[in-house]
Amino acid sequence: MGFQHGLSGLNAASKNLDVIGHNVANSSTTGFKSSRADFAEMVASAIGSSSGSTAGIGVNVAAVSQQFTQGAINSTGNSLDLAINGDGFFHVKLTDGTQAYTRSGNFQLDKAGNMITTDGASVMGYPIDPATGLTSGTTLEALKFPTGQPIPAKETTEITAALNLSARAENAAGDPAAVPPVPATPRATYGTSIEVYDSQGIATPVALYFEKSAGNTWNVFNSLDTAATSIGQLVFDGSGNLVSGSPIAMTVAAADLPNPNNGGANPVQDLSISLNLGGVTQSSSEFSVSKLTHNGYAAGELNGIKISTDGTIMASYSNGVTRAESQLALAKFSNSQGLSAIGGNNWVATADSGAPLYGTAKSGSFGAMISGALESSNVDLTAELVNMMGAQRAYQANAQTIKTQDQVFSTLVNLR
Repeated sequence: MGFQHGLSGLNAASKNLDVIGHNVANSSTTGFKSSRADFAEMVASAIGSSSGSTAGIGVNVAAVSQQFTQGAINSTGNSLDLAINGDGFFHVKLTDGTQAYTRSGNFQLDKAGNMITTDGASVMGYPIDPATGLTSGTTLEALKFPTGQPIPAKETTEITAALNLSARAENAAGDPAAVPPVPATPRATYGTSIEVYDSQGIATPVALYFEKSAGNTWNVFNSLDTAATSIGQLVFDGSGNLVSGSPIAMTVAAADLPNPNNGGANPVQDLSISLNLGGVTQSSSEFSVSKLTHNGYAAGELNGIKISTDGTIMASYSNGVTRAESQLALAKFSNSQGLSAIGGNNWVATADSGAPLYGTAKSGSFGAMISGALESSNVDLTAELVNMMGAQRAYQANAQTIKTQDQVFSTLVNLR
């Protein structure tokens, strides 16, 4: 037994205590992953020596291994807090441009509308085209929301209606020769209206009226003027299902729009609207409207954000619009333990971890996102305190070997 054995044991035990202390200190850190000191025997080797005569010379810390087990998920009620239940890391871009990865999802919006971490790193994801609701490409971008200015108005280009026309209705023209005479049906009897928006977000009402002309045929009007011509005709089969007449192209003249900017250098244009009446039926039930929507809206301010389990960020606005704005990106690695911790709950990729594989939550083997919750540290305090006692005993025992070796040397020196 030599001083080297005890000294190596002291160093290893001290390093183990450092690792345990680091785990304990971060037991309340969001998204923290605990580490473990892995020890290895040191053996002196010499050419020609047999394995049975090779003496060990102590111990060293071979590695400090990170433990990427799932931490508990705790509800916070903050819609911008996110937890990953399963595999994956959030991808963030640090203020110095470094690409990093984290499990800490306590995000926030800065005054410019950027989605950032608590240390100012940008959260990365895939932007979504509001017109199609699809991600626009595979290039990652820093997520940003319109908090400083409203989203622009969108002109109405389509109206969708689902309604029932009464099969009991008489022809609108009536029959004065019948006994008793059948009076004409006022055009307003079967009518409804909806507000649409021009290119500047100013609303104007559009009315729709339906007149039965013959049998299973109805004419569609957008005016009560008796001189107005039909904008389309709906034809039903014997079962009351629509067989022709949808969609109908209709125009709202700019002169009929209540926009005070008409007549200027750049007047508002006519509204060209496609009237989708595919949901119209004819049955014995009374006239009723079950759905009447359009795709336009006025300008609106951001009211709130909600994130779904697949990472899609739904933004709601003061104009009543709720739409997908972006989708958070996730990354995973072939060897997560090869990631290098750089502080601030962040890791960076290394040659040992391999290159990141990007995707979205709930796709492939990626985990699901839970909004309004955070993943707590995976440190088991009870286990760490027990490990601390074991490391303390190991330190004391190695110190004792040095003391014993010192006594042996003292005995040898004092031989007469």
